[in-house]
Amino acid sequence: MEQKEPMTKYGFQRLSDELNTLKNIDLPEVNAEIDRAKEYGDLKENSEYHAAREKQSFIGVRIAELGAVISKAQIVDPSALEHARVSFGSTVVLCDMSTDKEVTYTIVGGCESNPDQGLISFNSPLAKQLLGHEEGDEFDARLPSGVKRFEVLEVKYQEIVFESH
Repeated sequence: MEQKEPMTKYGFQRLSDELNTLKNIDLPEVNAEIDRAKEYGDLKENSEYHAAREKQSFIGVRIAELGAVISKAQIVDPSALEHARVSFGSTVVLCDMSTDKEVTYTIVGGCESNPDQGLISFNSPLAKQLLGHEEGDEFDARLPSGVKRFEVLEVKYQEIVFESH
């Protein structure tokens, strides 16, 4: 059975928009570049032609990647979910027990993650171990950097801000 890829409506729309741009604008433009470059003659030493072909190849790969992700997409509205326990779309305030520092993360789809903004993929090691926890829980998270002990200070839903302006 094919694995579904949960994401918000925002993430799905962003991927769909990128796919449409690649198919309807970028690919036709690069195909026109290839046609123009062919007019310069000898293709073996035609750098414009080779650059355009390489660009066409990258666009083709990205179209395939986006198509695969979109075909597995499962749009989830986090505001409709219960957030008493950590789930998709939850914003979680954690205390790193070794440093006593607070960190805040929101669990989002893989294509929406941006750790610098506190948006972590539901597939990340930390998110996988956070799911199902509730306020007051303490747990050991096995992370690439080693084992860290966290306390869940708060679990809530708040509107997810994907882009800082």
